[in-house]
Amino acid sequence: MSFEKFRLNEKVLDGVRSAGYTEPTPIQAQSIGPILEGRDILGLAQTGTGKTAAFVLPLLHRLLQGRRGRVRALILAPTRELAEQTHEAILQLGRKTGLESASVYGGVSVTNQINRLRSRVDIVCACPGRLLDHIGRKTIDLSALEVLILDEADHMFDMGFLPDVRRIVRHLPVRRQTLLFSATMPKEIRSLVNDLLVDPLHVEIGRMAPVATVSHTFYPVQTGQKTALLRDILEKTDMRSVLVFTRTKSRAKSLTAQLCKNGHRATSLHGNLTQMKRRQSLEGFRDGRYEVMIATDIAARGIDVTDISHVINYDMPDTPDAFTHRIGRTGRAAKTGDALSFITGEDAGLLGTLKKMLGEKLQYQAVKGLTVSPADCERAPAGEVSARPRHRAKSLFSRTPSARRSGGRSFSDPGWLSRAPQTA
Repeated sequence: MSFEKFRLNEKVLDGVRSAGYTEPTPIQAQSIGPILEGRDILGLAQTGTGKTAAFVLPLLHRLLQGRRGRVRALILAPTRELAEQTHEAILQLGRKTGLESASVYGGVSVTNQINRLRSRVDIVCACPGRLLDHIGRKTIDLSALEVLILDEADHMFDMGFLPDVRRIVRHLPVRRQTLLFSATMPKEIRSLVNDLLVDPLHVEIGRMAPVATVSHTFYPVQTGQKTALLRDILEKTDMRSVLVFTRTKSRAKSLTAQLCKNGHRATSLHGNLTQMKRRQSLEGFRDGRYEVMIATDIAARGIDVTDISHVINYDMPDTPDAFTHRIGRTGRAAKTGDALSFITGEDAGLLGTLKKMLGEKLQYQAVKGLTVSPADCERAPAGEVSARPRHRAKSLFSRTPSARRSGGRSFSDPGWLSRAPQTA
């Protein structure tokens, strides 16, 4: 199959060729046609499967028709990196279309964004919090919106952004096309789908399974030996580009400092950095100036680095879903990758689930003087919690039968919605 099959505008196909795309990925092959037909879409696909182009290409084709210079499409993303990545994809794929895109997120000047929004903008890629700020300031007009896209919806739930999504939807036209993409489908997101999408087409690509081209090695280790084990692996393993995940911002910062002190070209990516610092870290990691990036889960999705050879879980994540998202940063575009995970006794609950999920692909590795027996990590020490529970949220929307028939929506406002979004 080729992209010509979709009969996209020649200006859009020019962007496809400039990006080097030859054949659609499965998510693109199954989504682009129905999106062009105006269908609402629920797309379930892992990181790295090409879902950004799956919605950007038909969006560009649609917006080439109709009035220019007003916001007709809104793409909501959970992180600044993902919003910027989508914005850049629009610029690349739509370079011959003349369509204008703007990115809107916190951590940068709101004045510059206001000036940009006052110009002729057709597409806005936004994080929920800053977008609500602009809505409150009346510096953005969403009355002409035709398409709403929610990217990485489950990650927005993880970060506590769904209440903000609810508030944003209040300001959008009821009649619109809505596309929702997610790697997983917790019940809260399923409820969101039922409330926002009308007769959606379900497209599911490899949900809830780590990328098949990635190998998995688990290192049973005591917490105090993790840093020594990481240094040993970095020194003895041929690694081109390594993404290391920690649980906290402070640990990412301190671990980066330790690696730099030991001669490694390392940088960090976490929520305490300014947007400029985050961009410098990401660009330096992408172009090879840094061989190691230490990151919190803010980097699990939405960073466009296609040649990461290794992902290392210095700290294990809270859930199997989060594990899948992290691992999805390597082995992309049919390349092979390696995932190394440091497991301790507190990871016993998660380990049991991952053993079932990975099967024979899971291999244990011993390093003399640094690792312990796998049995020491398969049972949590007394008094320890083996896995931190994922927070749960109530349904954000209520929609009456009459509202379903008419396309209208009614909303409730439970008190839990006041919970502030988390930052990574």
